[in-house]
Amino acid sequence: MLIRTLSLAALLAFALPSFAHDYKAGDLTIDHPWSRELPPNAPAGAAYFTLKNPGAAADRLLGANTPRAQKAELHTHVHQNGLMKMQRVAAVEIPAKSEVAFQPGGNHVMLFGLSQPLKAGEQFPLTLEFEKAGKVEVQVKVEGADGHHMGQGMDHQMPMEHGDHQGH
Repeated sequence: MLIRTLSLAALLAFALPSFAHDYKAGDLTIDHPWSRELPPNAPAGAAYFTLKNPGAAADRLLGANTPRAQKAELHTHVHQNGLMKMQRVAAVEIPAKSEVAFQPGGNHVMLFGLSQPLKAGEQFPLTLEFEKAGKVEVQVKVEGADGHHMGQGMDHQMPMEHGDHQGH
């Protein structure tokens, strides 16, 4: 009976990997990677998630890449001259015993040169590279544009200046 139970558990773990939506990299947990559905002509998108670091040492997110886009960059929002502006950052600190949210209106991974439109219900791989924890691949779920995700707020469909990425 024990063997049958273990075999069933192993089968379910193998057959249902898409239901797991948090990932581990060293001490870090990457929780709920998601993106928002965009119009077919959108030249860029964004990926969001929460980085949790219960460990005693800080780490840093150094970069990201995905086969779904020509280029992936770490970005944040800054207030400048009364405007909210997106700005590329070289790395994002993840302090010990804390968490850092990547969400609309804050930190995010910009995806430039999408190979195909982001459609609700899809998933795509995103590899995150950490200074200490190394590289980890996560599956980003594309959610509907109707705002049903709890991370509502500003998104990339709103007009705002995006640094020197005009025309991308």
